[in-house]
Amino acid sequence: MDTKQIGQRLVELCREGKNGEAHATLYSPEIVSVEAFAPPGMPAEMQGMEAIAQKGEWWTQNHEVHSATAKGPYTLGDRFSVIFNFDITPKTGPESGKRMQMEEVAVYTVQGGKIVREEFMY
Repeated sequence: MDTKQIGQRLVELCREGKNGEAHATLYSPEIVSVEAFAPPGMPAEMQGMEAIAQKGEWWTQNHEVHSATAKGPYTLGDRFSVIFNFDITPKTGPESGKRMQMEEVAVYTVQGGKIVREEFMY
């Protein structure tokens, strides 16, 4: 698959709520993931599938997700971006129990037919 096809497949799987499948099939085992802010107890930049799984588990445990949308992909060479919108209620922290909307832009880098880097901006 080329960059556009990988981006299209990622968006498709995210829309279906199949983030785990997206990680298993589209991500390099050495994936680097960068958040705009470090999640509690974790660094902002993490590497490897295990770290990505731990971050995803933290997100699921700490947020009630009412809905999520993915728009894109928007491609440029070996990169593509996706715009995500979430309707969530945090379960912990200062915003606990307050329903809110969140938008983020994710930029992905593809090498060798796999996503090797993801960066989240919000």
